[in-house]
Amino acid sequence: MQTTHAVGIDLGTTYSCISYLNEHGEPVTLPNQEGELATPSAVLFDDEQIVVGTEALRNAIARPHRVIQNAKRYMGNSEKFYMIDGRKYRPVDISGYVLKKLLSAAEDRVGPVEQAVITVPAQFSDSQRHATIQAGHRAGLQRVDIINEPVAAALCYVLGGETLAFSELAADQRIMVYDLGGGTFDLSMVRYTRDEVSVIATAGDLELGGIDWTKKLQNAIADQFSKEFGSDPRDDPESLQFLRLEAEQTKRSLTVRPRAAMTCQHEGHRKSYQVEQKHFERLTKSLVDRTCKITRDMLKKSKMGWAHVDVLLTTGGASRMPMVRDSLKGLSGRTLNTTLSPDHSISHGAAFYAGMLLSQSRVSKSILTRKASDRLASVKQQSVNARGLGILVRDKSGKRVPYYLIPPNTTLPVAKIQTFGTVSPNQQRVHLQIVESGTSDEKPHVKIGDCVIRNLPKNLPEFSEIEVTIQYDNQARIHVSAKDVTSGLQAETEIIRQENLVSQLEQKVESQRERKTTKKTEPGKNTFVPNEPDGKQADVAVPTLDDAVEPIPLCNACGDPLDHRGRCEVCKTDESQPIPKSRRQKSPRAATPAKESDQRKPRSPNRPPQSKSQPQQDDDDEFLKYFQ
Repeated sequence: MQTTHAVGIDLGTTYSCISYLNEHGEPVTLPNQEGELATPSAVLFDDEQIVVGTEALRNAIARPHRVIQNAKRYMGNSEKFYMIDGRKYRPVDISGYVLKKLLSAAEDRVGPVEQAVITVPAQFSDSQRHATIQAGHRAGLQRVDIINEPVAAALCYVLGGETLAFSELAADQRIMVYDLGGGTFDLSMVRYTRDEVSVIATAGDLELGGIDWTKKLQNAIADQFSKEFGSDPRDDPESLQFLRLEAEQTKRSLTVRPRAAMTCQHEGHRKSYQVEQKHFERLTKSLVDRTCKITRDMLKKSKMGWAHVDVLLTTGGASRMPMVRDSLKGLSGRTLNTTLSPDHSISHGAAFYAGMLLSQSRVSKSILTRKASDRLASVKQQSVNARGLGILVRDKSGKRVPYYLIPPNTTLPVAKIQTFGTVSPNQQRVHLQIVESGTSDEKPHVKIGDCVIRNLPKNLPEFSEIEVTIQYDNQARIHVSAKDVTSGLQAETEIIRQENLVSQLEQKVESQRERKTTKKTEPGKNTFVPNEPDGKQADVAVPTLDDAVEPIPLCNACGDPLDHRGRCEVCKTDESQPIPKSRRQKSPRAATPAKESDQRKPRSPNRPPQSKSQPQQDDDDEFLKYFQ
């Protein structure tokens, strides 16, 4: 049996790092090939070579169009891509290159790495978690586990921190983890007992991090420069990249100094500005206030006060800024615990979690000593979901609205069973649209994908009960299953994720466009017919359910495939909008989910029975309109 190392990776927006546990269970950060403990999450496309890290950043000014940074901000976004040399690269591809760089450096030190734990923000949706796992597989990992970043920081704290392995806390404690990184803000309340680390509540903002402080400073200097010289450095990619790097360095300097110089240059003009810490604080006060509001709101929703917090633990590179620490001290009225390294504690915690998984596994063999392995095996980690999980249903007006089966901050793993009724005799398939709530009450819900339940038992009568189980596993990944209540038979389910559907369509269209000729087959002949006479390519066929690698969502009005935005090109409908009255069935029931104890109800007298000769409508995947 091959020896396996416990490896943890902090895949960050601006910087990433990788750690492992030595034989004594102590976390060790592994340097990259350049000897750096933290690797910039930047990728340079240098002709045929792909360069990751500091060298990519060095080329960002001279070749801004060929360097990609901060891709983590767009993980799971099916519409985001970068076009380089005529090829599309998505955030998952860029993250894969960063991970491959880290793994390559680790293999030089500890040998081949086939499995690892990768950290994600607690607010990451299922799509973003799925994309992170995909990035790990593309980097060469065979198994990828994930853990929320604030939970990883808590594990690092309670299992020994940075110096002493497995030093135990004196008593049970409630720990608030305040994690302000380069691109995201995470906040979690964690309860620690002798053998368990459990999350009580979590909150955060995926669009709030150190790069937002940098951008505020960058724009302020650019505005001043424009007033003085009449030209805006943000209009030129090279000048903008120079300004961005200057703003980042100035921000870091202001963490340890009361003032710092910042240079801006554009179109032959160059000027240095003296930036004082107090000016920077006024400029970014709105960002600090956002972190304070999120903190207060989490405590309020959890029905807790600062008296319930025993330790206020800070981590993440941006938490170093004096304005952040001062505001947190003023808000909490207590001393901050800054014992963890803002740069390495997340990857160290991920390595601890990897060790816990290895110690509890009977398949893998680790390098850990018996004492270290037994201690890690005795520790349990339990988290909560940051977002509500549910489905889209139609209200009385026909508009799709989210109905959440699992509320936020529910202990994981968790499953919710909901019973629905079919809408037509002998219905064979059902179409669910899975959604998660936004990162806050003000943010809209996020569509995870379409779940198709197919191969239902034959000859099911109308209003037959279908029991749907929707669940989060212990890593907040989504699973859906369904069964016919009457027969007890399990139905097939599959989640069609939007990002996979877009990738599939693009690959199919691209492969067809690359063909210089169109092949036609006639009886007894094999001939090639050239492109259209005017030189244009022949129309590219849209994939159908039969030739798709994954099923394609259908239009509820005409039954044709929808595009990746949920729109039908045939009847020009948008599934995110209410159904026109002309397409609605005559007397739809209100979309009110049934309780688990509800019994099957008789046919509605207001809804005419469907004739045997009448073809079944394509609304078979619209059963949510009629469920009891």
